[in-house]
Amino acid sequence: MRVLVVEDARSLAAVLAEGLRDQGMAVDLAHDGLEAAAKLDANSYDVVVLDRDLPGIHGDALCQMITERDDRVMVLMLTAAGSPGDRVSGLTLGADDYLAKPFHFPELVLRVRSLARRRPAARARTLRAAGVELDP
Repeated sequence: MRVLVVEDARSLAAVLAEGLRDQGMAVDLAHDGLEAAAKLDANSYDVVVLDRDLPGIHGDALCQMITERDDRVMVLMLTAAGSPGDRVSGLTLGADDYLAKPFHFPELVLRVRSLARRRPAARARTLRAAGVELDP
């Protein structure tokens, strides 16, 4: 399972990555929204663990970008904004799950695994060139 952790607090990001790797997951880190967008364009992930308050591209905008992609990635918002209104707005943006900080690490692991199991199958792409369309 491939996971992208997007967290601007470097010490927390390092702890999350180490803990998820200890659970057998392949983990990449991004410390701002621009770095995360570049990694999402270059790699395929099962789950993105996403902080909301990010420099570069805000986590809310990044979440919307992820949900509009053809290769759908599951999003777990992991953020300090934990009021019911914050959770509702995060899920409305397209997040698949929402976990407020502080959190219990085993719960985070279970939620990431659960999201990876529910990831939708990839949609076949329609190829177009020179006026010819191929729908596999």
